[in-house]
Amino acid sequence: MLPNEVGGLVTTLPEEVPGQLALLIGRYEGGPRAFEDIVDLHYRFERIHPFQDGNGRIGRMVLFKECLRNGVLPFIVPDDRKHFYYRGLANYEDEPGWLLDTCRAFQDDFAARFLPVVPHLA
Repeated sequence: MLPNEVGGLVTTLPEEVPGQLALLIGRYEGGPRAFEDIVDLHYRFERIHPFQDGNGRIGRMVLFKECLRNGVLPFIVPDDRKHFYYRGLANYEDEPGWLLDTCRAFQDDFAARFLPVVPHLA
């Protein structure tokens, strides 16, 4: 197996992936989670980067699912603004607010587009 790379960031070595995922899930499991916890889970999953391909798509699906499971307004990362999302991921350790604020803006977009259609998500 070859090590994965994401935007020049160091990711988990392939032989360490199962243990790191188990630790991440173990720390996350439990009671209800707030928006910040869900975004943190997503960031940490992306840093483990367990697959050769599709980590972002899988991570964003998990993020969306966890929002729904925890009663948090979900969101979609639009392609035309993905660079803000990547910037937030790249700077999360030093400034988590960039990723959090970017995701909140995406929540606003999601609410404007979908809440009139699906009112029980409000």
